[in-house]
Amino acid sequence: MSRLTRYLTELRDAARPVVPSRLTKLSDLSPEEVEEFREAWPGIEVARRRQVVNRLIELVEDDIALDFDPVFAACLDDPDGEVKAKAIEGLWYAEEPALIAAFIRLLVEDETEAVRAAAATGLGQFAYLAEVEEIPARYRREIEQALVAAFNREGEGAPVRRRALEAVSAVSSPVVDELIRQAYSSDSLDFRISAVFAMGRNYNPVWLAAVLKELTSPHPQLRFEAARASGELEAQEAVPTLAQMLCDSDIEVKLAAVTALGHVGGADAREALEKCLEGADEATREVAKEALEEMDLWEHLPGF
Repeated sequence: MSRLTRYLTELRDAARPVVPSRLTKLSDLSPEEVEEFREAWPGIEVARRRQVVNRLIELVEDDIALDFDPVFAACLDDPDGEVKAKAIEGLWYAEEPALIAAFIRLLVEDETEAVRAAAATGLGQFAYLAEVEEIPARYRREIEQALVAAFNREGEGAPVRRRALEAVSAVSSPVVDELIRQAYSSDSLDFRISAVFAMGRNYNPVWLAAVLKELTSPHPQLRFEAARASGELEAQEAVPTLAQMLCDSDIEVKLAAVTALGHVGGADAREALEKCLEGADEATREVAKEALEEMDLWEHLPGF
């Protein structure tokens, strides 16, 4: 009996606790071991499968040397929606184009809204990879079509449509621009929040005026996304307002402004961040320190 076989037998025993350190046995599985895992996995009760997938995500967040991607990919066929959604989350850093078809299938066919939303988000990573030509360009159109169709699908829930918009925003195209405009002009605050997120991820200066406007929105969620988008757009025009936001009453908005200043860079941004090191709360000081370190790194690169 192999090491994996023994461990899968242990996992099937609901009377035994799931020990996180032992889950590392599921890392770096060979193709043959992946097939053995696929066969054994349905025999584990659903509550335990959910627990295992959650623990695997926690483990890989703490140790990037662990590779559970084949396990997460196998879990995309799980009959339980929660397991599938978490498996997609676990595959966030995966860059294997073979996953694109699986994510599109889940986005189109899965009965669970949370799974469709997670699949849209998962496709967003591949949309970005296709846009920057790190995977073959032929995938770009396929991903864009699937996400645009999900956004426009009659009767589709807002969570799926919002995630589809956020994901497809990595693609530069007139169709995507129109979706962003449509969401931003919506009466729904949630869709406007997603639109501002998309503006930053779209990395198109055409959105700068709207992003600058939302920096002073009465809604903290919009201020947060506008601050983040300002950093993505490297908007020097946003620095004075971002500096004022270091006194924002919402801590998440404040920290987003600190991070954005680090992304934008420049003398004024540096001055604002250095002031944070003197009198701000501990969380703000720590993020400001990281932002300044990032600025130093970029400024010392050749050709900066």
